[in-house]
Amino acid sequence: MKMATKKEIETIRERFLAHYPDSVTELNYRNLYELLVAVMLSAQCTDKRVNLITPALFEAYPDIPTLARADAEEVKTYIQTCSFFNNKAKNLVKMAQTVMEHYDGEIPLDEKELVKLPGVGQKTAHVVMIEYTQANLMAVDTHVFRVAHRLGLSKAKTAKETEADLVKKFKTDLHRLHQAMVLFGRYICTAKNPKCDTECFLTDLCKSKESFKAR
Repeated sequence: MKMATKKEIETIRERFLAHYPDSVTELNYRNLYELLVAVMLSAQCTDKRVNLITPALFEAYPDIPTLARADAEEVKTYIQTCSFFNNKAKNLVKMAQTVMEHYDGEIPLDEKELVKLPGVGQKTAHVVMIEYTQANLMAVDTHVFRVAHRLGLSKAKTAKETEADLVKKFKTDLHRLHQAMVLFGRYICTAKNPKCDTECFLTDLCKSKESFKAR
């Protein structure tokens, strides 16, 4: 597969920013605590499912102190329709306990500190900072990974390597480009039956469209 040229990369950037000028996460949250919990739950789970789960969860555990005192078995009952709910329940409680013990109850808005929290990896930390502080960071989920490869922006085999490629090629506006690529991959450049001929605004720059036409 051919890789995108510098000129094509700039065009891709411009179109993403033009089509998604105010793109934000589709997760529902009211503060940093709710955002972090929602992003942790969203791993291998749809935002739609997370949004169905969190209202009751946040009513039961409205902040870090209450979640830190929670029993993981009880937390499970609120998130059992979410994938990997056993591990997520344990990590949520441990995360809150760590914030209480080491950060005086305040979630750290620093990548190096965020990734020290149980259940918070680099991608989760980046998504939180992108959404909450508009940090110039990139995060690669399944949608971003797929879009990056179909557009010839990366041929890396891992999410972390793909992230590095996107950071190197786009450099700036990464928070907006991340959200744009998520929405584009979720609704237009879908895994199955992508909307190449009806809704895609990057068809002329796609490196994979011929493979879909051949099916």
